[in-house]
Amino acid sequence: MGIIIRRALPEDAYDLAVCGLSCWQSAYKGIIPDEYLDNMWAKKEQRVEGIRKWLTDPGDVIPHCVMLENKMIGFLDIHITDANIWAIYLTEEFWGKGYGKQILDFAINKLKSLGHKKIYLWVLEENNRARRFYEKHGFRFDGTKREREYGKPLVQLQYVLNTHE
Repeated sequence: MGIIIRRALPEDAYDLAVCGLSCWQSAYKGIIPDEYLDNMWAKKEQRVEGIRKWLTDPGDVIPHCVMLENKMIGFLDIHITDANIWAIYLTEEFWGKGYGKQILDFAINKLKSLGHKKIYLWVLEENNRARRFYEKHGFRFDGTKREREYGKPLVQLQYVLNTHE
């Protein structure tokens, strides 16, 4: 059975929060300090409420749930005006099974259908697994960097995909 990618609704807030926390624990272990990641769980209820509120009016971001057999296994957030993939995550047990490519293809096709010729995303410089994944699928670091604070200063790299090539 394949995955289903559907628009996230306010009633998905709890599952999105739990899925997001689980994804961050796996994806950023050894990159973001454990204390920071552990503290995210302590603020789970605040996170649920924040997500629920955001889902009622997400603006130019289209949030999606990634479902497999009625279970949320990941999520995707696409900023439609900036052609930016804000978030693409899968829980660790589903890594390496081709689902990430399906989610990425979904996002790319959605943004291409809106007329975007370039698609952007940010990835932590130390997240070599994610960087290899994006590079394998045509994204390239464009030289743009920014610093973010996640328990320690971390550098994010902007990647771009030229869709007209």
